[in-house]
Amino acid sequence: MTMTSAEPDRTATPTLGAITHVALTVRDVAVSVPWYQQLIGADPVLDEDTGPFRHVVFALGDTLLGLHVFPEGIEDVAHTPRRPGLDHVSFGCADRNELAAWERRLDELGIQHGGIVDAGYGSGLSFKDPDGLPLELFCPPSA
Repeated sequence: MTMTSAEPDRTATPTLGAITHVALTVRDVAVSVPWYQQLIGADPVLDEDTGPFRHVVFALGDTLLGLHVFPEGIEDVAHTPRRPGLDHVSFGCADRNELAAWERRLDELGIQHGGIVDAGYGSGLSFKDPDGLPLELFCPPSA
């Protein structure tokens, strides 16, 4: 078989693995860490100042969620998904019942959200962290 320039060489392409971690830049870890502790229901597994930044990390199964803060501060501009970069971070739920349980939990924590939105590709529940970073809980469509 002769490969044309339009056909990629699959033997040379390594497999891209699962996402191992997500790092979010926050304004104030004294505000964000307790907020995420309440949301996640667990303490961070790491709190380290590396010099260029401090990061506080939570374990979510096989994925790590890091909160970064920079000693010199950050640009104080509101997040927008219309700027190149992060649009949102989505956390998986097993099914719509679990998603509904999360909706109740967000209500208990006083976290504003957009309610569950159902679509053909699944159901989502959107909300924001203390810095306005967009987060989502998402489950696949029901069978």
